[in-house]
Amino acid sequence: MVDWLDIVLKGFWCGVAAMGFAVLFNAPTRALLSIFLCAFVAGLIKFSIFNPIVGGGIILASALAATAVGFASIPVSHWRHVPPVVIGIPAVIPLIPGSFAYRTILGLINFIYNTEVEVLTRMVHNGLMTLFIILVLALGVTLPMLLFRIESVKNFRLSTFFKKGQ
Repeated sequence: MVDWLDIVLKGFWCGVAAMGFAVLFNAPTRALLSIFLCAFVAGLIKFSIFNPIVGGGIILASALAATAVGFASIPVSHWRHVPPVVIGIPAVIPLIPGSFAYRTILGLINFIYNTEVEVLTRMVHNGLMTLFIILVLALGVTLPMLLFRIESVKNFRLSTFFKKGQ
């Protein structure tokens, strides 16, 4: 059975951690509640999908949570009068896989003294998991911002970059 209170608590602590990073990055105080809510929803999405009953992996759960933050940060940032990056980046920082990165470095240290294939396999697995999770977090946050940009490429002029006589 799913312990929904555990998922809600994990989402809450994702929001608290995101607010801490937002304060650390000097985000405006008017954006702190929005950052908390986006991170809370991201934590709910990630840990709901990562639940064994749903059966989603950590990469899929992180990708969907980061994409939800990316899409939510666009209207919320207009409402709070801040750039979308101010809302999106602190909200996904709690989703970064610290345990996989830690186990990768620990495996690298163990591989120096113990050159067995199993140690190498675990180290590479943890390293690839870290890489893919960070990749989907970055893509999930930035892709909606790139798709729904207000500015257009129509305003881009090549002549400003290539002047005659140079």
